[in-house]
Amino acid sequence: MEIIAYLPVAIIAAILWYLWRRACRACEAANEADWGGKWLNRLDGLNRLFCRRYHRLRAAPIPLPAQGAALVAANHVSGLDPMLMIAAARRPLRFMIAREEYERFGLTWLFRAIGCIPVEREHHPEQALRHALRVLQQGEVVAIFPHGRIHLDGDPPRRLKAGVAKLARMTGCAIYPVRIDGVRGQGHTLLAVALRSRARLHSFEPLDCTNREVDDCLARLAPLLETAREA
Repeated sequence: MEIIAYLPVAIIAAILWYLWRRACRACEAANEADWGGKWLNRLDGLNRLFCRRYHRLRAAPIPLPAQGAALVAANHVSGLDPMLMIAAARRPLRFMIAREEYERFGLTWLFRAIGCIPVEREHHPEQALRHALRVLQQGEVVAIFPHGRIHLDGDPPRRLKAGVAKLARMTGCAIYPVRIDGVRGQGHTLLAVALRSRARLHSFEPLDCTNREVDDCLARLAPLLETAREA
C-alpha cells in the first residue's frame, strides 16, 4: 500500500525529469556560441529560443570574424537589446554596461559569468576602457552602446561616446555596427523583456577606424545606428 501511495509522486517526478531533459537538449541544440561551460552554453541556447520564438527576432548573424578581436556597436532602446545581440552572434559578446545595471539585484552573477565590463559613468570611466582594451588584446569581442544609455529615435540628439572609436584606433580591430528595431518595450529595461516584440536586428559592413580621427569614425557610425530600417 505504501508503494501505491508514492506512485503518483514517482510518476510526476519522472515526467518532470523527462521534460527537463528535453528542455536541456533543446537549449543545447540551439546553442551557437561557446561560452566556455555547459550551463552557459545552455543559457545561450535558451536565449536564442526566447528571442526567436517569443520576440520573433529576425536577424542574419552579425558578420564577426571567426577569431580575433572585434567591436560591436549598437543603438540602445531597451533592456532586451543585449539578449537580441547575443542571439544574433556566433561568438560570445563582452558587454560594457553601467555599474548600476551590473549590480542589479539577482543578475550580478550572470553579468559576471558572461564577462560583462562594468562602467563607472561618473567616476573613473577610463578604468572600464582599459579593461575593454585588455579583453580585445586577448582576441575577444566587446559590445558597446555608444549612446551611453537608452536613446530612442524621437529623443533629442545625443553625441556618441568616443570610447568605441578610441578602442578601434588603439587595437586596429573593426567596428561591426548593429541597428535594433521592432522592440515593443522601448525605453524600458525589464518590461521590454516581458512584452512580446517583433524584433529586427540589422548588421552592416565593418568600419575600419584605425587611420581615422575619432570624430570622423563616430560621424560614420552614427547614421547606421540612428536610422530606422525597414522590417
